[in-house]
Amino acid sequence: MSNSSTSQQKAKEKAVDPEPIQDGAHPDDSDEDESGSEVGVEPENIAGSSNLQATSPSTAGKKKKKKRSKAIKALNALRPGGSKEIPEDVVNLVLDKVRAEGGEAAANADSETVRMALEQMKLKELLQGKSGIGGKNKKETGGTRSFWATQPVPQLGEQPSEVDGYIEPSKPREEVRQDPYPLPKEFMWSTIDITEPAQLRELYELLSANYVEDDDASFRFQYSAEFLSWALMPPGFHKDWHVGVRVSSSKKLVAFISAVPIRVRVRENQFDACEVNFLCVHKKLRSKRLAPVLIKEVTRQCHLQGSGVLLPTPVSSCRYFHRCLNIPKLVDVRFTAVPSNMTMARMIRVHKVPDRPRLLDHGLREMTDNDVPQVAELYARYMQRFDMVPVMSHDEVRHQFLSGRGAGPHGPDAWKSPREGQVVWTYVVEDPQTKRITDFWSFYSLPSTVIRHPNHNVLNAAYLYYYATATAFEPGAEAAGRLKRRLEDLIGDALTFGQGDGLLNFYLYNWRTAPLAGVTEVGGTAAGKGVGVVML
Repeated sequence: MSNSSTSQQKAKEKAVDPEPIQDGAHPDDSDEDESGSEVGVEPENIAGSSNLQATSPSTAGKKKKKKRSKAIKALNALRPGGSKEIPEDVVNLVLDKVRAEGGEAAANADSETVRMALEQMKLKELLQGKSGIGGKNKKETGGTRSFWATQPVPQLGEQPSEVDGYIEPSKPREEVRQDPYPLPKEFMWSTIDITEPAQLRELYELLSANYVEDDDASFRFQYSAEFLSWALMPPGFHKDWHVGVRVSSSKKLVAFISAVPIRVRVRENQFDACEVNFLCVHKKLRSKRLAPVLIKEVTRQCHLQGSGVLLPTPVSSCRYFHRCLNIPKLVDVRFTAVPSNMTMARMIRVHKVPDRPRLLDHGLREMTDNDVPQVAELYARYMQRFDMVPVMSHDEVRHQFLSGRGAGPHGPDAWKSPREGQVVWTYVVEDPQTKRITDFWSFYSLPSTVIRHPNHNVLNAAYLYYYATATAFEPGAEAAGRLKRRLEDLIGDALTFGQGDGLLNFYLYNWRTAPLAGVTEVGGTAAGKGVGVVML
């Protein structure tokens, strides 16, 4: 199960989109370290012109520096005001990277294909060596490398594990540090009670102004208060795991990190864990090194409850796919561009979607509470196809797919417009004769702030969430192509989705396992069948 986004970092995209969410769509996060990237799940994007020197090891040899310098000069030509011709150095650099890391499908890539692709997108991660497991360069982890060297995570250069299991044994509660980790004297810890409207508003404002941006500072995730309530209060959530940092004098909230309980299956093993998300430090305080302290403190809080933690160390990378919907707006905000071989009108036609859902006359309807047992059963059975998945109870299925649907009427026309406060949409296909639910799919809305644009301030986007279909259980359905066709019908015009230019890395903390299949095949497991976890 892959996921993606529209353009938070201009790469996170793919998905289903009701008429109101009309700018972009994606299947899907992120958490950030002090430099602004996230912890827990890290989208690897090709977003904007990048400074290669800033991400290269300072100890590189003269030959490497010379090569890097040439790449920088070539890349500068792609920036606004630069040469309109794609430099040969850039084409060759990207071509080498595509062939090395793109898997079998990219083995026959040629320079002309790369040149055409570069005319439609901006570069970053491919040139920085960040795509794929083990592809991170030293500088990218530099600020926190010494911190992670002290943590129970696989270290750089370590061979893949042949046996799954904990890196460190769980500690009894009495052996866990009882006092919070010390902060600089001008700051204080604060548990954020998001059931209290004023504190929820504080968190919303902190994230809105300081959370994940693309490298051009053009777009920033805009999590609504309703979204945060849905994401941070699943069944069994702990208030103590919503960890904030305030300025001691003013009590202003300036940093935050969260964890929520989750049961995970990795291959044959199931265990209780914590999903860490929303790590955010105020922009003006990034030099205070608060991020490592936040990570240690939320880890301590989780250990006090006897849970492990999902945190960095990549076990798989998944590919982003995206679908642009409101082409004129997306071009205007520079999320995308009209290719040189296409007009605006043709681009709009290519990306046009049907006026109504394809399966609306074949049992497609909105999920209700009565559907929870069948959806839970279908979800559990379908997710056996993947090696790493969340294990959900009926209460968790109800929360994930229904609790964020907002207030307002429910009925056959509910898909036409969002309800007040709606953040998640879930639909089922019910067989008219047997009344059995044969399929379900869901998506959530996560807009981005458009920064410093004269005409637009919000970029709407839909992210594919979880889905399942009973077609997968039919003998020979996958080999015959029936499963693919059914999924395309469910998601809607999926054949026109384009491969994105970013990768989403998945990490585990205190759990050792061999790499999981993601964008490429691993250990006989087909690409796309390793990871079934969606990060918000």
